Amino acid sequence: MDLTYTEQEEEFRARLRQWLAGALPKLPPKPSPDDWPGRRAHDTGWQRALYEAGYADLHWDASPTQRLIFLEETERAGAPYVGANFVGLLHAGPTIAAEGTPEQRDRWLPPILRGDEIWCQGFSEPDAGSDLASLRTRAVRDGDAYVVTGSKIWTSHAEVADWCELLVRTDPGAPKHRGITWLALPMDAPGVTVRPLRTLAGSTEFAEVFLDEVRVPLGNRVGDENDGWRVTMVTLSFERGTAFVGEVVACRRVLGELARAARRSGRWDDPVLRRRLGRLHAEFGALWRLTQWNVSEAQRAPGGVPGVGGSVFKLRYSHARQELYDTAAEVLGADALVLD
Repeated sequence: MDLTYTEQEEEFRARLRQWLAGALPKLPPKPSPDDWPGRRAHDTGWQRALYEAGYADLHWDASPTQRLIFLEETERAGAPYVGANFVGLLHAGPTIAAEGTPEQRDRWLPPILRGDEIWCQGFSEPDAGSDLASLRTRAVRDGDAYVVTGSKIWTSHAEVADWCELLVRTDPGAPKHRGITWLALPMDAPGVTVRPLRTLAGSTEFAEVFLDEVRVPLGNRVGDENDGWRVTMVTLSFERGTAFVGEVVACRRVLGELARAARRSGRWDDPVLRRRLGRLHAEFGALWRLTQWNVSEAQRAPGGVPGVGGSVFKLRYSHARQELYDTAAEVLGADALVLD
């Protein structure tokens, strides 16, 4: 399906496109992948520009269609993605906006929008990845705080984060989906240790986070105690709603670049490769239509919260992106191993 945009939405697209054309030439070059202070300054600088132009809160304080237009246009213009603060803008921020108290919204949302504070996500654990509800990190009430002990892994941007959206087990005797609580963890709290994990490509984007009797104020709990699984589903619904629009647009652009590279190298004469590229073209086209359907459904949902269709999208998208990477390695050969 194709969405039908209103006159106001098309005007919004035109204004955004015009602003991007003027703002992007002023943006400094992106730092190297391991220059974390430089990456933080680059990403938060762009976020500040969006904030001053009135485009910073479109990830949650806008209609699903406006979010789709924003992500589509920024990706097509080559603008930076949300970068180091993708958790704050696409996960924690929308969750706090939907589930937080007025005091929590006032405390955390403005710094996210301005780019002043970076968030990371403390969900996965060494023994709790796909089966997230089996997490073991404990939080025990002690006066006006929770005392948290455990560890998290594959935590993106933990080195530069100020806050972490953290899932903890507050009732070990309850069924595993019912004893979880969602906390906002200050990353500079005593007892928090971050250990970067270096990938085969040399990046330290991921980290392991160790929590040794860390005190987290009760006021940092979003939602009720032991209701964290429901709050987490709200978080994941935003992740699987419109958050991947820009990535679908980017993958379609990469696919076009691969086709041109195949023509230059002579690989285009291989009928098997052409069929593979054609299949990917159809798959990403279908994902784009699925995104539009999800947006249409979210328009009718209470509060604009995306529905379960996002889970279907996430599954299809993950497989398609892996196939795209495999195809890129086949087309580019050894050049696919070069970082710059």
